[in-house]
Amino acid sequence: MDRFFGFDLGDAESAIARLYKEDQVVPEMIPVAGEKSFITAYAQLTSGELLIGEKACYADNVTKRRLRFKSRFLTDTTGTATDVRSFAAGVLGELYGNGDLIQNEETSVYVGCPAGWNRNAREHYREIFESAGYPPVKIISESRAALVSACQSKHLQIGVDILSKPVLVVDIGSSTTDFAYIMGGKEVEMRTAGEVALGGGLMDEVLLDESVEASGLFRKKIQSVFDESEPWRAYAEFAARRLKEKYFSDEEYWSRNKCVESIVLHYNLPVKLTLRIDKEIADKLVNKKLKKLDGRSFRQVFTESLEDVRDSITGKQPELIFLTGGVSKMPAVRQWCTSVFPDAVIISATDPEFSVARGLAYCGRIDEDLKEFKEDLDKLVHSNTIEDIVSKHITTLYKDAVDCLVEPIVSKVALPIFERWRSGEISRLSDTDAILKQEIGAFLAEDSTREMLAGPITSWLRPVIEDLEAYTVPICIKHRVPYTALSLKSYLSVSDIDIKVDAKDLFAINEMTILIDSIVTALLAILMSTLSFIPFFADPSGILVGVITSIVILFLGKDKMQEKMLTADIPKAMRRLIPKSAFSSRMDNISADVKDAFYESLEQEKNDEIKNRMVEEISTQIQHTLVKMAEVVEIPLG
Repeated sequence: MDRFFGFDLGDAESAIARLYKEDQVVPEMIPVAGEKSFITAYAQLTSGELLIGEKACYADNVTKRRLRFKSRFLTDTTGTATDVRSFAAGVLGELYGNGDLIQNEETSVYVGCPAGWNRNAREHYREIFESAGYPPVKIISESRAALVSACQSKHLQIGVDILSKPVLVVDIGSSTTDFAYIMGGKEVEMRTAGEVALGGGLMDEVLLDESVEASGLFRKKIQSVFDESEPWRAYAEFAARRLKEKYFSDEEYWSRNKCVESIVLHYNLPVKLTLRIDKEIADKLVNKKLKKLDGRSFRQVFTESLEDVRDSITGKQPELIFLTGGVSKMPAVRQWCTSVFPDAVIISATDPEFSVARGLAYCGRIDEDLKEFKEDLDKLVHSNTIEDIVSKHITTLYKDAVDCLVEPIVSKVALPIFERWRSGEISRLSDTDAILKQEIGAFLAEDSTREMLAGPITSWLRPVIEDLEAYTVPICIKHRVPYTALSLKSYLSVSDIDIKVDAKDLFAINEMTILIDSIVTALLAILMSTLSFIPFFADPSGILVGVITSIVILFLGKDKMQEKMLTADIPKAMRRLIPKSAFSSRMDNISADVKDAFYESLEQEKNDEIKNRMVEEISTQIQHTLVKMAEVVEIPLG
């Protein structure tokens, strides 16, 4: 795609931004119907011409006129769909007519919707735009778009917070207030469904009503125009909205100066209406109890909504609150947010009326970047790079695992088996081979053994990660994705490490044979040395055993004697003469020899077998983890 358009279709006014894929930092606002922010209204003239924007509000010879229809989309889907399509078609005609959009150009359009809309509503909304003739359309949450705009804004520099801390986006529109809780750059569903029927349009109505009441002799005439003509009332509310935003952008200045604006209503006979706002009226805008709010004030409903959002968040409370929408310029809004979220940092854009449109355009370029980003990642995953890196370090992992596991195997497996042989439960020492093999295999399969290996594996992964980041960081930089998105180093800082190595997979049967042989040899050595000393420490029966043992060794030799002892069913009385401490002490002394036997096998014929098995297993897990991490990248920085 070469260009990306962001279409913020609001209930009261709309805006469109355009962003080129290359060589453009900030999306440009495209004038439609002569305005960068234009009234969401359309009118069908008797001549067949379709007007949009301000002109549609008061044009003559109209067969159909519609405005403020988006807020009814979920409740009147069929009727509103027609209005959305007609208005969208009018905007598309303006874009083509002004040369802002070119037929058959590689472009896409990102359209905003409230965060509370479900998948079906979003898909229906998308189909309306494409049926009106738009290029490929994607529907994006307005809250997410506003947040993306904040991430990209160089003067805010909040991207690090966005990616690492919980954020609440509050988008105060003309008819609704949209809440989106974002954790790690990804939207998290809330019980509130994200949307509250509370918008700045209510303040506009109060301001307009106050101005009409103050119109003296012209009050009845103006009220009559509004009663008979919804478009003229909407036009006046739009003017009131502009005046309200002007006042709240610098309350201190307007506390010393008059903030007024006059408009002329051309309905039958022209009549002038003077709109004014001061501190007293500003207080009424937020504190006046309104019938539409069931007798509650704007401030009360907004604060209660914030409290509902706070109570619905199951994770961490937001540390950053991003405000957008025209009403967000009001200092009081910040105060209300602070009262509910006292520990959160509160920020807003300098031109919040364009935040969503710009953010939608950014989303287009981000999606394109992420598409290419994942293609490059896919090439890395399917190359031999990861396997080569793991292969380079695999010997260290194997040795670290041996160091970690030998002592626990001796104490938790070998010692209990020795006790079973000593008590007579196991008849012959030769039987311990099969029992050791079975018990060690079970030990290696236990979750506790995996947990025991977590430390050595995590330590081993760090140099692997450093080598791997020589390949992942350039991919991230190329596509404007934070390099931490593919940093396993940061991933290892969390408790849930997906890259795991099972001990039962780390050691094959051959390695187990070495360990078992070492343990059985130790048992024999202990038995032989203990029997040699029995005559000096035991009762007469023990002396007899010692004499017999000495004679057998003399005639058969030590090796033959060991063979006989392996298959002999040594009397229990003799077994009990061998103290447990002797075996324990002996195993402590020979653990280093056992480890050396493992290391020797690793360096010899079994090295390739071990390496190939583990390189394939671990490389696959790293590849899976990289892909999984890439999938959750939603809001990268510019």
